[in-house]
Amino acid sequence: MADKKKFKTFEGVFTPSILTILGVIMYMRLGWVVGNAGLIGAIIIILIAHVIAVTTGLSVSSVASDKKIGAGGIYYVLSRSMGVPIGGSIGIALSVGTAFSISLYLIGFAESFNSFFGFGTTINDFRLTASIALASLTCLALISTSVALKTQFLILAAIVISLIAIFFGTSDFVPETIQLFSDEDSVSLEVVFAVFFPAVTGFTAGIAMSGDLKNPKKSIPFGTLSAIGVGLLIYLALAVFIAISVNPEVLKSDYNFLMKIALYAPAVVAGIWGATLSSALGGILGGPRILQAMSVDKVTPKIFAKIRGKNDEPINALFMVFIIAELGILIGELDVIARVVSMFYLTAYAFINISYFLESWANPDFQPTFKIKRWIGLLGFIACFVVMFKLDTIAMIAAFAVVAALYYRLQRKEVKLQSNDVWRSVWENVVNKGLKRIDAQDDENSNWNPNIILFSGASKHQEYLLELCKTISGRTGIVTNFKLILDKENTKPLKKTEQVIKDQVFTDLGIFARQVQVDNIYTGITNIATSFGFSGVEPNTIMMGWPKGLEHSIEYAKMTETLLYLDYNLLYLDFDRKKKFGTYHTVDFWWRETDSKNAEMMLNIARFIIASPRWNNPQIRVLFVNNNNVKIDVIHSKITEIVDDLRVNVVIDIINNAVEQEAFYNLIKRYSKTTDLTVIGIPNYQIEKQAEFVLKTNDLFETIGSTLLVKAANNFNVLDLDFNKNT
Repeated sequence: MADKKKFKTFEGVFTPSILTILGVIMYMRLGWVVGNAGLIGAIIIILIAHVIAVTTGLSVSSVASDKKIGAGGIYYVLSRSMGVPIGGSIGIALSVGTAFSISLYLIGFAESFNSFFGFGTTINDFRLTASIALASLTCLALISTSVALKTQFLILAAIVISLIAIFFGTSDFVPETIQLFSDEDSVSLEVVFAVFFPAVTGFTAGIAMSGDLKNPKKSIPFGTLSAIGVGLLIYLALAVFIAISVNPEVLKSDYNFLMKIALYAPAVVAGIWGATLSSALGGILGGPRILQAMSVDKVTPKIFAKIRGKNDEPINALFMVFIIAELGILIGELDVIARVVSMFYLTAYAFINISYFLESWANPDFQPTFKIKRWIGLLGFIACFVVMFKLDTIAMIAAFAVVAALYYRLQRKEVKLQSNDVWRSVWENVVNKGLKRIDAQDDENSNWNPNIILFSGASKHQEYLLELCKTISGRTGIVTNFKLILDKENTKPLKKTEQVIKDQVFTDLGIFARQVQVDNIYTGITNIATSFGFSGVEPNTIMMGWPKGLEHSIEYAKMTETLLYLDYNLLYLDFDRKKKFGTYHTVDFWWRETDSKNAEMMLNIARFIIASPRWNNPQIRVLFVNNNNVKIDVIHSKITEIVDDLRVNVVIDIINNAVEQEAFYNLIKRYSKTTDLTVIGIPNYQIEKQAEFVLKTNDLFETIGSTLLVKAANNFNVLDLDFNKNT
């Protein structure tokens, strides 16, 4: 809206952030941290926490200076960079964490307020006081965001005065020696860190106001980092002052000792109340705006998108945050709430940092005006992960499980925005670098990694050809299916968008699918085989159905010659439409002396068939025709050696044919009549004998089931199958 009130850096980012940073933990638990961890331990905890805060602040500031930042703060940043499923799942976790942080601040306020006035100090007393405070602050937020933010200037002044009163005060609890490290009676450092960490999460209060800022790209980096820096200096100075002024035993047991050592106790009281209430107010202002932004993007129910007044107050989202905060208040124990809040924020911060790292590494359009080193985001992510692991492994697993469940739900909802997320850029970058590495390597004598061009037309049996092709390509192989549309005129090709086929069958099998118009099927195949592909993953195999009825086709003969000249592996499937692939259990590989290269290719195919879940523990036979009366044990030993080198588990069957000299195809008819899939090598191609070969092969196919003919390219090794010379 044109008349909507917009805020500058100081009032919109720095003030709500620094007031949340200098909040309940500083006044009510920093002494407890120093008492349990010692001065050096406390400084280490403060620094580690600020490593996470600084890296996250830098990361989010950099992303904010690149993208248009709308309402929703961190949710907006994540959803526009990593996509709605991740942005939404973290946004939900962050909005809940923000609501619980309100509970944290108000329980801290209740502890101080009740103690000061001599009210009850039981958990129920704290719950009552905190609930009244929550209702009062919610009413203030409903009146006006502007009024709420203006009250923070008074609170900031009160905090400054309270700090002056603390540093200029005197103590009756001065220790004889300064405790530098924790002792045997101290709480573990993991628990101490978990309680302290919410102190440094305050900078998100300013980022959450992104939709209400005049210039978020400038205000967020400057205001956020200024608040973090000022907070770090104050925490370090106050930790040193506390350690040299107060006995550790007092620090561990008395949460209100600051009032006892201050120059003017009421100033400290005002600071505590102001800090806790302002921190809670920051959460009440920021949390609903995250929820509202998610509802606008249809991540959360639409009811939370409702706004009211000229400043677009998210009224329904505010009531939802109120309910969650009240549930947190019912927990009643500040330390427990602090640990819950820590895990929520650490999870969110981890994803913010990795979001920046991926953006800067992969996205070519990422051009922030606020530039930082890429490794900062990675450091922040690692720090969050390590800290979560050390704090509470089970809670970490639970947090990631919740985020994963939310991610899965949002992905299934297919919520999408009119903006690109970083994952496309990540995968493009990975593919680009991977292709360069592959292209730089010498592929001589490397394992066969199939990259298959498949030609299959639409038919009710097409899925079986696709299925076998995907089986033969293995887990990492690439299959691209081409549908050739015959158009004799062929005046205009299909548009690039029209060439892509989106079909569930191809998607389920992981096969890329294209369609192209051609004026001649055979020249179309030749042209695709000649030009398709790119460096690093050049196609190396052509697969298609067996060409029945083309024994006298000159065009087909020329196409075959060209494919062989281009040095493609050739695979032709004759599919038995009645038997199909039977029970997917038996496979026969037929070898003869002339199958020197084909044999190795067949064994590679065997490896992929064995690994395929569709072929359930298949029984694979290698059948070798012994035409030269070579000793069976010699042949068996040699083939076993070859098979073992390629790590393929097969049964070797030697067929003696020296006396009978029975035709090769006749033996196949007899031994493989009931086999589910028979694989045969194609002999060296001779164009003048094409018709004879096709006719004989057609006759063979009438007797046996589905058959795959293979012709290996020159990259396969020559296996010595001429055993006659070895005897």
